Amino acid sequence: MINSNYLEKIAVINGKNKVTYSELFNYTNQYSEFYSKNNYTKVAIYSENKEEWLYAFFSAWVNDCIVVPIDYLASEDDILHILKDCSPEIIFTNTDLKDKIAEISAKTKQKSQILAFEDITLSKEVETQKHSIDIKDLSKTAVIIYTSGTTGTPKGVMLSYENLIANVRAVSEDVKIFTKERQVLLLLPLHHIFPLAGSMLAPLFVGGTIVIAPSMQSAVIIETLKNNSVNILIGVPRFYELLYKGIKAKIDKDIKAKIMLAIFSKIKAPKLARKIFSKVHDGFGGKVEIMVAGGAALGIEVGHFFQNVGFEILEGYGMTEAAPMITFSRPGASVIGSAGQALPGLKIDILDGQVRAKGPNIMKGYYNRPDETAEVIKDGWLHTGDLGYVNEKGYLYITGRSKEIIVLSNGKNINPNELEEKLNGFSEYIKESGVTFRKANLHAIILPDYELLNNAGITEYQKYFRDTLMPQFNEKLTSYKRISNFVLVNDELPRTRLGKIQRYKLEELITDSKKNKQTKSDYCTPEYTSLKSFLESQIDKTVDPEDHIDYDLGLDSLGKIGLLYFVEQSYGVYLNENLLASFTSVKELAEYIKLNKKKYTTDLTNWTAALKERVNVKIHKAWPTLFIFTTAAKNLMKLYFHIKANGYKNIPDGPCIIAPNHQSYIDGLIVTSFIKAKTMKNTYFYAKRKHINNWFLRLMANKNNVIFMEDNSNMKDTILRTAEVLKNGKKLIIFPEGTRTKNGAIGDFKRTFAILSKELNVPIIPVAINGSFLAMPAGSHFPKPFSKIQIDFMPAIYPNNHTYESLKELVKEKIAGKIKHKL
Repeated sequence: MINSNYLEKIAVINGKNKVTYSELFNYTNQYSEFYSKNNYTKVAIYSENKEEWLYAFFSAWVNDCIVVPIDYLASEDDILHILKDCSPEIIFTNTDLKDKIAEISAKTKQKSQILAFEDITLSKEVETQKHSIDIKDLSKTAVIIYTSGTTGTPKGVMLSYENLIANVRAVSEDVKIFTKERQVLLLLPLHHIFPLAGSMLAPLFVGGTIVIAPSMQSAVIIETLKNNSVNILIGVPRFYELLYKGIKAKIDKDIKAKIMLAIFSKIKAPKLARKIFSKVHDGFGGKVEIMVAGGAALGIEVGHFFQNVGFEILEGYGMTEAAPMITFSRPGASVIGSAGQALPGLKIDILDGQVRAKGPNIMKGYYNRPDETAEVIKDGWLHTGDLGYVNEKGYLYITGRSKEIIVLSNGKNINPNELEEKLNGFSEYIKESGVTFRKANLHAIILPDYELLNNAGITEYQKYFRDTLMPQFNEKLTSYKRISNFVLVNDELPRTRLGKIQRYKLEELITDSKKNKQTKSDYCTPEYTSLKSFLESQIDKTVDPEDHIDYDLGLDSLGKIGLLYFVEQSYGVYLNENLLASFTSVKELAEYIKLNKKKYTTDLTNWTAALKERVNVKIHKAWPTLFIFTTAAKNLMKLYFHIKANGYKNIPDGPCIIAPNHQSYIDGLIVTSFIKAKTMKNTYFYAKRKHINNWFLRLMANKNNVIFMEDNSNMKDTILRTAEVLKNGKKLIIFPEGTRTKNGAIGDFKRTFAILSKELNVPIIPVAINGSFLAMPAGSHFPKPFSKIQIDFMPAIYPNNHTYESLKELVKEKIAGKIKHKL
C-alpha cells in the first residue's frame, strides 16, 4: 500500500518536518522491532494525526497484525468497550494520553503493552533494504474500524486488505483523482475509514504527498495550505459549510464580486472562474484543484458555490462497511446534489427504496457480531439502510436514512435532514439545527448566530424566534411538516467526528434546556395568575408569562379547547382558535382578557357541559363493504402472521372507547379484524378531511365507519364531533399515544380519551398489541411475514371516581403490563 518507486520523494509533511518514502519505510521497520519477541495479533493506535501514527500503522501490517484505530477524543466508556471487545496486545499513543489509556486498559482482562511515540527514538542513520509491505493473504482482516455513528455503542467493522485495495485502486487508477504529482491535505482524524483510505492510503499508493494539518483551527489550516502546494482537500460537509459562510459573507460585501458570482452561477466556466475569483483561491494557497466531500450529504447551495468560483467539487457516498466509498463523482462530470456513480467493480441497486451494494470492497463483517452482520449483508449485498434512487445515467441520489425517518400518526413520513436543511438555509440567524420527534410533535434544536442577532439589535432571542422567525418558517411548509416546539442552545449540536448529527443525543438537549429554563419576568396580574393555575392543571410544566402557547406549552387540540372554555366561562371572553393562535405569550393573552373581561369566576373548565353540547353530526350507516373488508383483513392477518387474539368478548354492547397502544402502521387493521362484525358496525375511526383527498375515498370513508374531522382551524368542532359518536351509543377507537412508537416501548398517553371517558361516562377497553413493532417498525414499507403478534382486549375500566390523570395512567399501566412480556 506504500509506493516504492519514488523513495527520495516527499511522502509526508507535518509543519517543517518532511519525511521521504525511503524514511517512511525505515521508520516503519524500526517500529516493527517492538514485535520481534512477541506474538501480537492486534495493534491499537490512540493518538491525533501525526507522522508517527503512520509508522505504527504500517509496522502492524509488516508484522501481519490487525490495526485498531481509536478516536483520541472518545469517551472512556467507548474506549473501554473497544479494548474489551478486541483485546489489542499493544497500544501506541502519546505521552499526554499514556496515563489515561493505561488506566482504562487496566480495567480489561488483556494486559496491553503501551508505548508512547515520544519514548521511541528513531534514527535516520538506520537504513533498510526492505521497501515493501508483503501481504500474503489479501483476504485477511487489515483493520477493525469502530463506528458508533449516530446511534451509540461502537461496533467493529472488519475490513480486509482486499476491501481497502479495491477502494484505493478505484479512486486512483480508475477515477484518477489521486496522482503522484498531487498533495493531499490530511485534515480528518485517521480513526475514520474515510480519511484513512482517502487521505492516507490512496496518496501513498500512487506516490503522492500527504500534508498533515497540525490542528482543525481555521488559521492553522489556512497557514498549512499557504506553506505547501496542496491540490486536494478532503473534508466533511460541515467543514465546507463553514468555509462557504465565511467566503460568501465577504463576497456579499463587494458588489462587483456579488455580480460576478451571479453570472458564474448561470454559466459553467471553471478556468475563467478561477481567474475572476483568484483571491478566493489564493486564500487556499492557490493550488487547490479538487474538494472532496464525504461522511454526510453536502448542501446543494454549498456545492454550487464552490463549483461557481472555480473548484472541482466531488461528492461521494459510502459507509465504513464499504471501506468506505460506494459511489463517487467523476471529475468534469459531477452533479451537485448527487452522490455520484458506482465505483468501478461495484454494483448498486435499490431494493424497497433502500440502497444496497455488492463488490470487492464490502466488509467481512462486524467483529464478534455475527447476527448483526447477517442483518446487513444478505447474499453478498450490503444493505445500507439509506433511502435513495438512481437516475437513468447511473447517478445516485440519497433521500434519507430509513432509521431516521419520522413516521407521524397519520402515516406521513418526514425526513429530518430535509427540514434541517431548509431551516439552516432559512435565516442567517441560524447556525445549525436538528429536528427530532418528541411527545407527538416535531421539535427543533437550534443554535442561533448570537453575534449576528446582537449586531442586528435583537437581544430577546427566544421572543424573536418564537414570535417572528419560526412562524415565518412554518408558513412555507406543508402543515404536517411544521415545527411545533423548539429550543435554543448555546453550543454546537452533538455530531460524529465526520459531522453527522447524533440524533439519540438531541432528546438530552431538549431536556437540559427545559431544566435550565428560568422565569425572567416578574409579571403578575389576577388574570395571569388564574391562567397559570389553569394551564398548570392541564400540563406537567411550570408556566412562565413569556411562554408561547404552541412552542413552549405544547397544548394539544383538546388542551386548547379547554383553555378557550376556561376563558369564556371564567371571564365571559369568547375566543376562537385563530384569535388564540395570534397571542405570542401567556402574558399577552392575560392582557387581552384584562381589557375585555365581562365577569370573573374561579370555576375551571366545565368539561361536562362542554362535551354535552349538541352538534349536528350525521352518522352514516356502514355499507356491506365494511363486513367484506374486516373479514378479508382477519383472514389476511391469520395467513400472514402468527397472531393470537384474546378477550375481544370484553367489548361491551354500549358505547365505549377502545384504546390500543400504537406499535405499527398495521395496528388499526389488527384491532378491527378481531372485532366481531356485529360490533364493528357500531365502531368508528376518525380522520382529518384533508387526508381523504378525493371524492371516491371520502365516499368509501363515509360508508365504512370513518368520521371526518375538520382541520385545526376549528378544533372545538373536531372534539365535539368525536364526542357525538359516543353520545350516539357508538364505539370509538383512539390510540392514546397519538403516534407510533419508534422503539417498541409505550409512549406518552394523551388525556383526550380519558376526558371523553370521564365526562361522557363511557368505559375504556385497554388493548395491548405486542409484536407488531417487530413485524413492521416505523419506516418499513412491508411487514415481515410470519411474525408473532399478540393482541389482548382487557376488561373494561370505568371512569367512576378517577381523575383524568389517574384514568389515563391506569389504562397505560394495564397495557404496559401486557406488552412487557416477550412473545
